[in-house]
Amino acid sequence: MIARSRPFGQRYAFVVVAVIFLCLLIAAGLRSAPAVMMLPLEESFGWRRDVVSLAAAIGIFLYGLTGPFAAALMERIGLRRTLLAALLLMSGSTALSLLMTKPWHLFLTWGVFSGVGSGAVATVLGATIVNRWFKTNRGLVMGLMSASSATGLLVFMPLLASLAQSGSWKPVAIAIAVATAALVPLVYMLVPERPAAIGMVRYGADLDDVPPTPPAAQGNFLTHTLTTLRRAAGTRVFWYLFATFFVCGFTTNGLVGTHLIAFCGDMGIGEVQAAGLLSLMGIFDLIGTTLSGWLTDRYDPRKLLGVYYAIRGLSLIYLPYSGFSATSLIVFAVLYGLDWIATVPPTLRLSNEAFGDRSGPIVFGWIVAGHQVGAATAALFGGTMRELQGNYELAFLIAGMTAIAAACISLLINTGKPAFDPEPQAA
Repeated sequence: MIARSRPFGQRYAFVVVAVIFLCLLIAAGLRSAPAVMMLPLEESFGWRRDVVSLAAAIGIFLYGLTGPFAAALMERIGLRRTLLAALLLMSGSTALSLLMTKPWHLFLTWGVFSGVGSGAVATVLGATIVNRWFKTNRGLVMGLMSASSATGLLVFMPLLASLAQSGSWKPVAIAIAVATAALVPLVYMLVPERPAAIGMVRYGADLDDVPPTPPAAQGNFLTHTLTTLRRAAGTRVFWYLFATFFVCGFTTNGLVGTHLIAFCGDMGIGEVQAAGLLSLMGIFDLIGTTLSGWLTDRYDPRKLLGVYYAIRGLSLIYLPYSGFSATSLIVFAVLYGLDWIATVPPTLRLSNEAFGDRSGPIVFGWIVAGHQVGAATAALFGGTMRELQGNYELAFLIAGMTAIAAACISLLINTGKPAFDPEPQAA
C-alpha cells in the first residue's frame, strides 16, 4: 500500500520520476529488441527481414495508438492500475514468445500484445507524470524522461546484441520478460496516484497551492478519448504537431532503430559493433534530450523543433555516403544522437499550451500516435526497400528529406491562444 508519509518533501516527485524513468527505459528496451533479433530470427526460422519488419511495425503502430487511450484510462481507473497492467502484459507477452514457431506467433506476441503493453508505458505516461507532479521545470523533467529511450539503447542494445550473438533470440526475450516483471513491485510501492494522495503538492508549487483533485473521468474512456481527438482534429495546430511527429517517428525508431544494425551488417559491420554505435547515439541523446528540455523552458519551442529536424535530416542524408568508416560513423552517431528524441519536450510544451493540462496529455497521446504511425511506416518501408533494392540507401535519403520538410512545418505552428475551450469534466 502507498504510505501516507514520504521522505524528501516536494522532492519525492523525483523518486516518482526515477521509477517512471526505469519503466520507460525497459519499455524502450522491449521496443528496440526486434532490431537485434532480426538476424537471429532469420537464421532460426528462415523468416525474411520483411516478415520480422512487419511484426516490428505492428508493435510500433500499436505502441503509438495505445497512448491516447492509456492516458484516458489513467484518468478513468488510475495511473497505477493502468501502469501495473501494462507491465504485466509486456512481461507475459515476451515470455509467451519463447513458444513461437510460426510468423503469426511473432506478430501476436512481439506485435500486438507487446505493442499494447508498451504503448501505456510510453511518452504519454511521462507527460501525465510531469503534469501531475511538477509546476515548474516541466521541460527539463520531460527531457530527462524522454531520454530514457536513449538510455534504454545505451543499457540494453549491447547486452541484447551480445545475447543474440551468443545464444540466438531466446535469451533476449527472457531478459526483457524478467526485467519488465521486476518493475511491478517498484511501481506498486513507490508511485502514488498523485501528490495529493500522500498529502503533498506539486514540485515548485507553494505549500498552500493545492489544486483540487479532479474527479475521475466518468463514462466510457474510449468515447472520451475519441471525443478529445475529434475536438483537437478541428485545429490546425494539432495537424502540424501530428505531421512533424509522424516524421520524427519515421526518422528515428522506425528506420534507424529497426534497421541500422541490419544496414551496418550489409556493410560488413558485426551486430555487437553496430549496437555499440546505437549506444553511442544513446549517450549523446541523453545529453541532447536533457539539454532540449532545459532549452524548452527558456526558448521558442517552434524554432527549437526547426533546428532539430534540420540537423536530423542532414545526418540521415549523410549516412549512406559516409563510407561507414569508424570516424564517419562516430560523426553520424554524435550529430544524429544529439537530437534522436530532442523533439519531445518542445512538442509537449506546444501541446500543453494549445490544449491545456487536462486535455493536453490525451491530445499529446494522439500526436505520439502519429509518431508511431510514422515509425511503423518506416519499419515496414525500410524492410521492403531492402528486399526490393538490395540496400537501404534510398530509404535513408527519403527519411532525410522528410525531416527537412518537418523543419519547415515546425515554424508554422501557432499556439498564441488555446486551441479549444477547457474540456468538461465528464466524458
